[in-house]
Amino acid sequence: MIRKLTIQDDTACQRLLAEKPAENLFIIGDIENFGYDQDFQTLWGDFDEQQELCAILLKYHNNYIAYASGNFNAEGFANVINRDFDFMQLSGIQSITEQILPYINHQLKKTRSLYYAKCDSKNKLGLNLETSLVKLASVKDVPRIIELHDKIPEFEQDASRESSMIKGIEGKSARIYYVQQGEQIISSASTTAENSMSAMIVGVCTHPDHKRKGYASTCMKQLCKDLLEEEKMLCLFYDNPEAGSIYKRLGFEDIGMWTMNIFDPVKQSVS
Repeated sequence: MIRKLTIQDDTACQRLLAEKPAENLFIIGDIENFGYDQDFQTLWGDFDEQQELCAILLKYHNNYIAYASGNFNAEGFANVINRDFDFMQLSGIQSITEQILPYINHQLKKTRSLYYAKCDSKNKLGLNLETSLVKLASVKDVPRIIELHDKIPEFEQDASRESSMIKGIEGKSARIYYVQQGEQIISSASTTAENSMSAMIVGVCTHPDHKRKGYASTCMKQLCKDLLEEEKMLCLFYDNPEAGSIYKRLGFEDIGMWTMNIFDPVKQSVS
């Protein structure tokens, strides 16, 4: 049985999501930040014959994410999505999204797949690195972080980056670690979507003139150490095998593929 979830379902919901905090980082964070009663966010649950919650479907604006601990009603979740004219994206662990996709009626535009990795214990942290040069950024450091990011070809240029970083630091949903040379920041690593159980690592980079000196790995090690000591599981996406090998030396392990399935918007007829 599939029905909408409310605050009364929170205990069951958190119990299910806590099974895999890394895989459920976005769902956990969105529930903690926005709850169950928002016009831009809705949650549905799939309940088994014993009325136990076995799967969750989250809608955040026009993006859907699903999680299931085992067998679930994939067609039922697809029916929920098919009724939504605003639907544009289905994201999540590939083994789950691939069960829903065959039942989606909307036109698939493109799919992007990324490796999804996690680190869940500071005992797994590898690389014997000196981290004394690594600093934790404050709001006043954000303009210098942006200057570094502007020099990284792979990073998207987005006018809202600075305000998003400041909001994340102030709201404690993000933090940035960096190494500087003189007054110039030459390497950094960041978190985003931090919640009570997990955090996503993003923005790992080094200035083109200072590559292959271990600066990014140093930032990563300090970041991982601090968050793991707070008992937060760390996760990240990557599609570059070279980057993946560095993360694995730091103690990360692959947990699956994360897919982002983008759909064409539904054209509604005007009567």
